Amino acid sequence: MWLLLFSACALWPRNAAHANESARLRVVILGDSLTAGYGVESAQNYPARLQEKIDRAGLPFEVVNAGISGDTTAGGLRRIDWVLGKGAAVLVVALGGNDGLRGLAPAQTAQNLAAILQRARQRIPDVSLVLVAMKMPLSMGADFARAFEEIFPEVAARNRAVLGPFLLEGVAGNPELNQADLIHPNARGQEKIADNLWASLHEVLLERAR
Repeated sequence: MWLLLFSACALWPRNAAHANESARLRVVILGDSLTAGYGVESAQNYPARLQEKIDRAGLPFEVVNAGISGDTTAGGLRRIDWVLGKGAAVLVVALGGNDGLRGLAPAQTAQNLAAILQRARQRIPDVSLVLVAMKMPLSMGADFARAFEEIFPEVAARNRAVLGPFLLEGVAGNPELNQADLIHPNARGQEKIADNLWASLHEVLLERAR
């Protein structure tokens, strides 16, 4: 009798922890090297920093980092079904930067982003969508940079997605927040990205947690 009781008590914390984990809702972040955390430790990338903020806020969400270095909106569209295979309460799309740097027509980037959001909603009708804004440097040409920047609010509005802030606000071009290549954020830059995104994401998570 005592042995059975002891065994049950010994297993309870592990089973309770497992049940608590399984109850957490998934926040999937679909992105490129910025999301993957190129050049920094896995605990230092911005999805990991967002998880820390979520835990401190006591919200029942688990962040899934679906970032792949070099990915484009076309690549994100190809893998969206796989990424959402285990479901998601929230999908954050942080793609488009590599499209712009490769000179892809903004209209094509917009089409791919819209298709990602639409496919996500087809698979999970009640998924909350966040589209992170991206910008191009003026060195790509002023007209191109303006056309590129404009697609994000337009796509978000047409697809009932929350428009997140420019991911690299306050980070882009700052040598103190970037690695030697001045393209990829360092650990401090990744933390700043998490701060940028948190205000928008926090509101979405609070709504989903109600």
